[in-house]
Amino acid sequence: METRVAVMSIIVENTASIESLNSILHEHRQHIIGRMGLPYHQKNINIISIAIDAPQDEISAMSGKIGNLDGVSVTIAFSK
Repeated sequence: METRVAVMSIIVENTASIESLNSILHEHRQHIIGRMGLPYHQKNINIISIAIDAPQDEISAMSGKIGNLDGVSVTIAFSK
C-alpha cells in the first residue's frame, strides 16, 4: 500500500488526555519517523509535532482518534 509523509501538529490543553494520546501514538509507532514535544508553561499547554510515513487512511484515522480526546487539537500537513 502506498504511503504518504505527513507532519501532525498536536496541541494539548488538557493534561488528563496525555496518557490516552501516548497510547494512540504507541499503537502507530511503526509509522512514526520522529516526534518532538514542547511544554509551553506560560500558556499551560503542550505542543507536539509528529513526522509520520503511513497510508493516508491510517494517518487520518490516527488524527481522528487524537482529535476526539478532550482538550486536544490536531492538524495534518501532507507531502505531495
